[in-house]
Amino acid sequence: MCGIAGIIHRDAAADIGTEMTRMLQSMKHRGPDSSGYALFGPQSDMVVIRFKLADANDRRGFDFKERLERHRQEVETRLSKIGASIDRVERETEYAYRAKVRYEGDLKALADYLEDVPGCEVLSMGHSLEIVKDLGDANEVSDLYRLGGFEGTHAIGHVRMATESDVDISGAHPYWAYPFSDVAVVHNGQLTNYFHWRRRLERSGHRFQSECDSEIIAVYLAEKMADGVGLEDAMHQSLEELDGVFTYMAVTSDSLGVAKDEMAAKPLVLFESDDLVAMASEEIAIRALIDHEIDTYDPYEGQVLAWTR
Repeated sequence: MCGIAGIIHRDAAADIGTEMTRMLQSMKHRGPDSSGYALFGPQSDMVVIRFKLADANDRRGFDFKERLERHRQEVETRLSKIGASIDRVERETEYAYRAKVRYEGDLKALADYLEDVPGCEVLSMGHSLEIVKDLGDANEVSDLYRLGGFEGTHAIGHVRMATESDVDISGAHPYWAYPFSDVAVVHNGQLTNYFHWRRRLERSGHRFQSECDSEIIAVYLAEKMADGVGLEDAMHQSLEELDGVFTYMAVTSDSLGVAKDEMAAKPLVLFESDDLVAMASEEIAIRALIDHEIDTYDPYEGQVLAWTR
């Protein structure tokens, strides 16, 4: 079933960590297995890397902590070798880390080099994007990663009910559009031509961390935008080329967009004001954010909407 949510503040920044947690927690019934956030903080000339060295389920072996420490040191060594100047590497949980580096090179080369470290999976890279996801409900994940007080401008989130893959972090949403900076997607639904697009994108040199079709959408859109297509136009093209029943949200460094397939079977409710746009699978998520009476509407079938700060 799953639930998705998105917010964008048109002008000012806000505590989007707390806002997205409220929205996702209100939809816990749609997805109790894992919760995920794609949060956009202030633009920086540095690259923020979110990565993990193990999964939440993977605490096996008497030397687990020692192995993680060796692998963390190897990540730092590789960052230096590839030419990244390390500002800091922080341990967020027992297995998840946040690095901030100065790096002018190719993100694909950086991500691939880091992921050669045993157990390393890069969750996101960008100058403002930070993807955080883990097992548990939104309150649990927010507390674990201390997301309350995360100041930013826009965000998307996802609560997952695992139906076709394992309950693990790799299967949790959102997905970063490897190897493109500051692009991510959450998705409710299913692509029926998943393998066609996976093979096609892999032939273009992309790698995928999961077998989740949401990751396909993220890379598909980012590749279009890298060729000069705007987010909204890329999303319109996706409705022509991606088959299935789906509603998805996509984010870039300054934009938030939503698309519904022509059958419009997956729900979405939307609210707009002068300073805020909020949307979710259920209206209860928007009402968890706004404490006064509001009017909402449902986008229609085959519709694409996008907002830019």
